[in-house]
Amino acid sequence: MTFTYGTQDFTSLPKAEANCWLLANGLGGFASTSAAFSVTRCDQGLLLAARSPNKRYNLVHRLSETLTAGGGTAYLSAQRFGGERPAEDGYRRLVSFTWDGLPRWRYETPGVRVDRTVAVEHGSNTTAVVYTVENGSDGPCTLRVTPVFQFAPKGTPPQCPQTVTYLSGAVRCGQWTVYLKTTGSLTALPTAHETLWYADDEKDGRASQGVGLTCCAAELTVPAGKTALLELVFSDSPTDRAAGDILRAALARQRALADDSGFQTPEAQELARAADAFIAGRAGQAGKTILAGFPFFGDWGRDTMIALPGCVLARGEYDAARDILRTFLAYEKDGLVPNLFPEGETKPMYNSADAPLLLINCLWLYYRRTADDAFIREAWPVLARIAEAYQTGTRFAIGMDADGLIHAGEGLDQVTWMDVRVDNILPTPRHGKPVEINAYWYSALRVLARLAPVAGRSGAAYDELADKVRHSFVSKFWMEDRGYLRDVLSGTKADEQLRCNQIWAVTMPFTMLSPEQERRVTDTVYRQLYTPFGLRTLSPDDPEFHPFYGGPQRQRDMAYHQGTVWPYPLGAWYLAYLKTRGGTVQAAAEVRRMLGNMQALLREGCVGQLPEIYDGGEPGPSKGCFAQAWSVGELLRVYEALERIEREASHGVP
Repeated sequence: MTFTYGTQDFTSLPKAEANCWLLANGLGGFASTSAAFSVTRCDQGLLLAARSPNKRYNLVHRLSETLTAGGGTAYLSAQRFGGERPAEDGYRRLVSFTWDGLPRWRYETPGVRVDRTVAVEHGSNTTAVVYTVENGSDGPCTLRVTPVFQFAPKGTPPQCPQTVTYLSGAVRCGQWTVYLKTTGSLTALPTAHETLWYADDEKDGRASQGVGLTCCAAELTVPAGKTALLELVFSDSPTDRAAGDILRAALARQRALADDSGFQTPEAQELARAADAFIAGRAGQAGKTILAGFPFFGDWGRDTMIALPGCVLARGEYDAARDILRTFLAYEKDGLVPNLFPEGETKPMYNSADAPLLLINCLWLYYRRTADDAFIREAWPVLARIAEAYQTGTRFAIGMDADGLIHAGEGLDQVTWMDVRVDNILPTPRHGKPVEINAYWYSALRVLARLAPVAGRSGAAYDELADKVRHSFVSKFWMEDRGYLRDVLSGTKADEQLRCNQIWAVTMPFTMLSPEQERRVTDTVYRQLYTPFGLRTLSPDDPEFHPFYGGPQRQRDMAYHQGTVWPYPLGAWYLAYLKTRGGTVQAAAEVRRMLGNMQALLREGCVGQLPEIYDGGEPGPSKGCFAQAWSVGELLRVYEALERIEREASHGVP
């Protein structure tokens, strides 16, 4: 898909900054600015280099660009600053911003047109910027590009002063070096600092200002009536690659991600392209991982297992899926897998009750597509240890009660996806027996019963325990008079809060409810929690409902799972709707109708991506991470289901 924004979208700098773009390099590094080509967050930049998926460094933060023609000088770049410095106002000359897998800008000044395209090289911490300058004026024009560096860990503004050394196209600062190559003339400048203002960070209660430094500039002078290219390449290692070659390879790859995805729906093809941004290699290991979201998050066990079915399996990336699963299997400990993955000397964190169970269910989904008996035999010892640990008890108060149900969490433990902690407050503690954990547990037991023979084991005991779990679950979670499931069994008022977590009891590979109960859950969730943007995390009728997400972190966190809309559970709801309507062509048509706003969602926020959250009261502009893996993955699963239903119907499959 191609998304184009015009002058009506750039009538003010805040409006021009309302949307952004993202390019990822497959290592954990990325590039991102606003559509105005400004940075509105400390976590944005042109070269955020990754030494591992969770160790990223903001090297080239932005570019300051001026065009001199006809005796005057004007900015092409845009940026707001702290203090009294006026903003760079290049948005006034911006006539279009286009996304077709790469971000492209067009600027018009009297007699001169300038196009800019940015690309990152996959598998390398390298960013290319290509300018096309068409000089239709009656005199020469000069484009001057000044890189603004940060040399700091992502999300951590550097401290001044910084000692910078510039020599022959290399800029060094402490442990970092940026290699700069250009087709223009490159000159050294006295080191100077600027204070940037981050509008999006400020509204989220984060540090509103940061520092950048300049020490060199690239220039290109174009004679009257001529067209010329100015190319720049930024990298954390020496490279011979030309910017134009990087651009062409990146565009070909982006197009192939959509064209070769196996999807026919344009929105699904765009989501397939978006999904690739989250897949990253891990330093020191052969395997891959999934980054939870940009620009803030690294790779987390829970998010990886939720995102994997859509972001990887639905795209037919079975080798990558096996690599990701193998990576997490290797770090199993006490029946748990990492929730926060280790980097270097850092020890992994295992505080997740759902990641190990979701791992088992992901293995089943992988096996159904691949019949990879060898991998199941390889994974079996870990799967058996997970099942044993959940039965006998493991860390974080995770273990099975006499009724076969799983309890999890105590004290200040945060073990489900509603895992916010504000000082010594857990806004949604959910300690006890959470509904989705037990839905995952039941499905995992049925999976183990079916995979056991592949590993040369008997699965009878798993099936027998699953029968017990099913009886306990239905008798204790189902509320016949209300037509929905308790959210948790804890003996507190939280038990009967109407939340979205119950939807997974309808959509796991193996489920426990009757068809009538599944339909009632699906319909109740629709009436109380559904929005076209995502599912609310709490009913608006609940006194603890928070309609707005924003402000300082404490205020944000208190709202995070107390009504805030999340796109990722919406995928499960659509799958539940299809299931409870018999998977008919008519049901698929209705889901397509409800997905009619998908193109608009892909256009808003980070173009071509889906975000982390929206407000719970009146969902509007996206919030949180502007690109979230499980949001993309779960909606991609819906399109996969729709196309399968339609394909089978066209071939006469009942």
